[in-house]
Amino acid sequence: MRIDLFFIPTILAGIIIYAMFHHVNLFESFLKGAKEGVSIAVGLIPTMVGLLAAIAMLQASGAIDLLTSFLAPLAKALGIPQEILPLAILKPVSGSGSLAVCETIFTQFHPDSYIGRVAAVLQGSTETTFYTIAVYYSSVGVSNIRYTLPAALFGDLIGIICSSLFVRILFGVH
Repeated sequence: MRIDLFFIPTILAGIIIYAMFHHVNLFESFLKGAKEGVSIAVGLIPTMVGLLAAIAMLQASGAIDLLTSFLAPLAKALGIPQEILPLAILKPVSGSGSLAVCETIFTQFHPDSYIGRVAAVLQGSTETTFYTIAVYYSSVGVSNIRYTLPAALFGDLIGIICSSLFVRILFGVH
């Protein structure tokens, strides 16, 4: 018996039962939540447009290629393949952009190659930092991100370094 088939229906039934016992008007609560969700989504549109414009400018200007060639010696010293640097640069900014870069890496080097495996681990172990901070902080009206950005980017850096290291350890690549 597969429990995953019953997971969502069980949660929905639990919500309905809870609402019945606590005299909550479920439909009104749903509408209120949906209305708040739409207003949050509309409020996020300017942030999203700004991020998408920044990504397009980075790609069109050649800044990613320039940054890749600048970071190549450091990446080599850390054991990070130069071919994944565009992915490492783009991932904190854009999930869909980094997914496209990851697909290009898979097409060029194959997913089971060392570079493909590092790209896959990097894609799964780092975050779209700027997007996440922009969405969450703008949705609650916070403008001072203080230590969030440096800490999140440091976490991404560790994810980038460890993705290459762990692929080498786990798959015996030297």
